[in-house]
Amino acid sequence: MHFLRKSQDRGYADHGWLKSFHSFSFAGYHDPKFMGWGNLRVINEDRIAAGMGFGKHGHRNMEIISYVLSGELAHEDSMGNVKGIPPGDVQRMSAGTGVTHSEFNHAKDQTTHFLQIWIEPSILEVTPGYEQKTIPLEDKQGKLRLIASPNGDNHSVRLHADAKLYAGLFNGEEFATLAINPKLKAYVHLIQGSLNVNGEILTSGDALLIQDEAQIQIKDGENAEVLVFELTA
Repeated sequence: MHFLRKSQDRGYADHGWLKSFHSFSFAGYHDPKFMGWGNLRVINEDRIAAGMGFGKHGHRNMEIISYVLSGELAHEDSMGNVKGIPPGDVQRMSAGTGVTHSEFNHAKDQTTHFLQIWIEPSILEVTPGYEQKTIPLEDKQGKLRLIASPNGDNHSVRLHADAKLYAGLFNGEEFATLAINPKLKAYVHLIQGSLNVNGEILTSGDALLIQDEAQIQIKDGENAEVLVFELTA
């Protein structure tokens, strides 16, 4: 079975410099029906205004993924990493025993648009770690490309979590089928465009929460960019 959650039903916060949609309960947005799905705890769609950002703050025992859609995200952390994250890169930060970091948009005239994703780890109190990899567009076109996994398969970033994350771009007759364990959960987040997923039509910002199903079928994309998660039950 599955449940379609529309984009407009997400939580929303407007802080002036930051505009953020929350797929699950976060900060001032609380919905007991949407506290997470499996071990997926946060998907925030953030837009950071030019010259603004998140000052230094801490995390612990969480796998954090940043997926930039436009602009660039400047990252600096207590592990000594000073990085720029452009569109096409996937960044993973393992908070483990504790890490502090900041995230900024240093552009003078461009908004940074990105997804902030938190996944609960399967191993607590690991040594904090950082990883960033470039995923070429052609690797995602018309297919689901693994971008995060427990073993770092297929040049994906490595998670300390029982989860896999795929990214794909679909247009026209392109399609993909992903076999999943029906005893576990899956989550499909459509970043942009429109897409048919297991018979449901998703548009930008929509999500499909899936359980007790053995596959994910993707087709009929119109300039679609999608993330697909395999998660714990």
